[in-house]
Amino acid sequence: MGKEVNGVSRSRFEMFTNSDEAVINKKLPKELLLRIFSFLDVVTLCRCAQVSRSWNVLALDGSNWQRIDLFDFQRDIEGRVVENISKRCGGFLRKLSLRGCLGVGDSALRTFSQNCRNIELLSLNGCTKITDSTCNSLSKFCPKLKHLDLASCTSITNLSLKALSEGCPLLEQLNISWCDQVTKDGIQALVRSCPGLKGLFLKGCTQLEDEALKHIGAHCPELVTLNLQTCSQITDEGLITICRGCHRLQSLCVSGCANITDAILHALGQNCPRLRILEVARCSQLTDMGFTTLARNCHELEKMDLEECVQITDGTLIQLSIHCPRLQVLSLSHCELITDDGIRHLGSGPCAHDRLEVIELDNCPLITDASLEHLKSCHSLDRIELYDCQQITRAGIKRLRVSCVG
Repeated sequence: MGKEVNGVSRSRFEMFTNSDEAVINKKLPKELLLRIFSFLDVVTLCRCAQVSRSWNVLALDGSNWQRIDLFDFQRDIEGRVVENISKRCGGFLRKLSLRGCLGVGDSALRTFSQNCRNIELLSLNGCTKITDSTCNSLSKFCPKLKHLDLASCTSITNLSLKALSEGCPLLEQLNISWCDQVTKDGIQALVRSCPGLKGLFLKGCTQLEDEALKHIGAHCPELVTLNLQTCSQITDEGLITICRGCHRLQSLCVSGCANITDAILHALGQNCPRLRILEVARCSQLTDMGFTTLARNCHELEKMDLEECVQITDGTLIQLSIHCPRLQVLSLSHCELITDDGIRHLGSGPCAHDRLEVIELDNCPLITDASLEHLKSCHSLDRIELYDCQQITRAGIKRLRVSCVG
């Protein structure tokens, strides 16, 4: 064993000294070191870059910076940091997340777009400084862009969508949630030029009406995920067009769209057999009749949010228990007509034994400890919510907990 230098053996000290003749640099070829560095996160790479001149070159090699997530450093990231990263990474960079980086604006993203022309995934979620100018830059320099997240970038308008339609034809997923200046004109321009769209997140785009949905239904045959939460102006007319034109749809959120009726559930059942996720919270016009059609035709349903669908009864649960064996998450909060009998059917259905993980029953006043007994057969049950279920007792909860642990 070599002599110690401040408690570290000389051989180990020499291996990590800042001399480029260190043992590790002699023993391992640069190609292998570069491969090792490719598995490191941003912080570790930066630390490695300070070890020696040769490690600095290897750690900062663009091939190690194909995927960067700066969310953990969002408070410290300013425009110049993004510009420096873009110059370092250049064409190597494929994925960048600037989520929550409030200090980043249009100028930095223009430099980024010019330097990183192979970018495929870009998250600007919550970067509230950016405007349509950023989308113009992306359109001009980043033709390979596939995933773009602009959620909460409230200065974004139809001009951004028109720019993206002109320069980013490969776009597959776009999140413009809470960009409430967007209207049907922007949506029309986008979907006509981006036929491969698979995911559209339009939550809180409150100006969107049925006309926008008609454009989506006519031009997005590959659509898999659509979020229209709180787009309160949409009605059955627009959504039926979506169902008829987007047969691959697997996830639909229309929570807070109070105008929709059972006609939507019928349209989904008739046109979208691959549906896995349906969120219809606060859609108070939906009834057992609509959910019966849905359950009998959409057997791959895994997650359903039916909170405040106040008209549904045990009839809906009976149909789900029979026809939806893959059900994992079910929210029935504030469905005040649900009783122990509905939970009994659910607990004896095929989803109960291996699939059902979460059931929410907050403010279901007719639920009693008997429901908890029926849920003992749900071996995968991970969470049950029972706030303000006045007939549920501590003893009933304890018996269910003992059964689940056992």
